Amino acid sequence: MVDLEPARPRGHADSESAIHPRRTLAPGLGKVLVTGATGFIGSHVARLCAERGDDVRLAVEEGSPDAAIADLGELQRVRCEVRDRRSVRRALKGIERVFHCAGVTSVRPADSERVFDVNVGGTKVVMQECLRAEVERVVYTSSAAVVGPAAAGKTADERQLFTAGGLGIPYVNAVHEAEVEAMRVAARGLPLVCVNPAVCFGAGDYLLSSTRLARSFLLGRIPVYTDGAAGIVDVRDAAEGHLLADVRGGIGERYLLCARNFTFDRLFADLGRLSGIDPPVKLAPAAAALAASLLAARRRSWPLTPLEVRAASERWTYRATKARRELGWRPRPHEETLEATVTWHLEREHDRIARTRRSQQVQYRLAGAALGAAEEAFELVRRAAGRGSR
Repeated sequence: MVDLEPARPRGHADSESAIHPRRTLAPGLGKVLVTGATGFIGSHVARLCAERGDDVRLAVEEGSPDAAIADLGELQRVRCEVRDRRSVRRALKGIERVFHCAGVTSVRPADSERVFDVNVGGTKVVMQECLRAEVERVVYTSSAAVVGPAAAGKTADERQLFTAGGLGIPYVNAVHEAEVEAMRVAARGLPLVCVNPAVCFGAGDYLLSSTRLARSFLLGRIPVYTDGAAGIVDVRDAAEGHLLADVRGGIGERYLLCARNFTFDRLFADLGRLSGIDPPVKLAPAAAALAASLLAARRRSWPLTPLEVRAASERWTYRATKARRELGWRPRPHEETLEATVTWHLEREHDRIARTRRSQQVQYRLAGAALGAAEEAFELVRRAAGRGSR
């Protein structure tokens, strides 16, 4: 169980008033700005801030769908483009605390330029303007990806050095560079705390910024997968981690938020159990990458790009020991998170998912089975050639 009261000095005696059930919020902490408020994490953070009693201002990009905050109509909204210094400065007028949740989450090659522009350029502008405005606290939504993937069979923590630049994944490089820029401003006096969520699951991802993997599974758009693993966190717990970092986090610190690490074997098995959809075909990493590259070169339709296959073959697995210890963060059981994710997508797109299961899923699974058979044949030939050369 957690509360959102500020941490007390070490050695202070506990009292009954320090024990609260989950979601018992501390008194409002003043005028708060939430950037990226229409996004998956931002909307949940905004909702918790409102529940806490804050005077919340929602920074909303012009043209951004606002279904995620439709129930927050009483909160003040301001148009804000995080890459535009003037609009950020206007949004910050009178603000005391900032949750910078705006960002682009994508590993699609077509999104690479925007990923860098928003995540790096936008973060730099927001941090500089927060320093200028002398806000009391900034909680920055970074990403667990900033520490890179873990070694085989291991989990990474906040102390891991970033060595993932060589993977050539624009999103990973962008979020790492963005956090570096934020920390540079912090070194000049900005009271900054970073939170680094793993992949967020749960209900309410209207922009498909984080649960696209689950939706693609339900739509039969993942014909094959390969060895790899990913950390998952419920978006509600990620949002709660932001508020805990606001009142308990150390200035200049980062906090990984990861509830459960899944191999893709286990993740797809669990999604299949909850949805009734068969898991995709599994291929070795080299075979999956080769298939995606060949189809991309021939301009054939394929749901996964070579870059996505490369990213999926890594182990994006993390431990949240620091957040649990210093923030008192306690995530909910992963079963609840997966069920909420599947239920939400099924309710929104039940008919489409049902149609897809009858058509596209069959097509992709046949393609996956063919690739699997080709992989087995290739392996037999390789072994035979190896024996013949001895």
